[in-house]
Amino acid sequence: MAVELIRVEVVYGLPDRQSLIALDVESSCSVESAIRQSDIISIYPEIDLQENKVGIWNKAAKLGDTLKEGDRIEIYRPLIADPKEVRKLRAERAKREGRADKVTGGRPQPNRRQKKEAE
Repeated sequence: MAVELIRVEVVYGLPDRQSLIALDVESSCSVESAIRQSDIISIYPEIDLQENKVGIWNKAAKLGDTLKEGDRIEIYRPLIADPKEVRKLRAERAKREGRADKVTGGRPQPNRRQKKEAE
C-alpha cells in the first residue's frame, strides 16, 4: 500500500532574509516532523523549537498538530519588545507632549476645555 503524501510549506524570516521550503510529507505528519524534514534548522541555526512559537497560516499551532494538504507552517521569531509596555510608553509620551488628555489618556477635546472655562 502506497503512502499518501501531501504538499506543505515551511517558512521562516529575518528582517534581511526569508526562506520558503516546499516539501512532500506523509499525510499523518506533525508540524515538528515537517520542520525537521525541511532542514530549515540547518539554514537558521537560531531556531529552537522549544522556544520559537509556530503557526499554520497565521494561526497558532502546536508541534504535535497534524498537517493538511497546502498548509504553510510558520516559525515565529521571539518578540523584541513587549507590545503592552511599548503601548504604555507611547501613551505616557503623548500625555507629556499634550497629544492626550492627562486624565482619560484619550485625545484631548478642545470643546471640553471651552465648556469648563465658560462655567
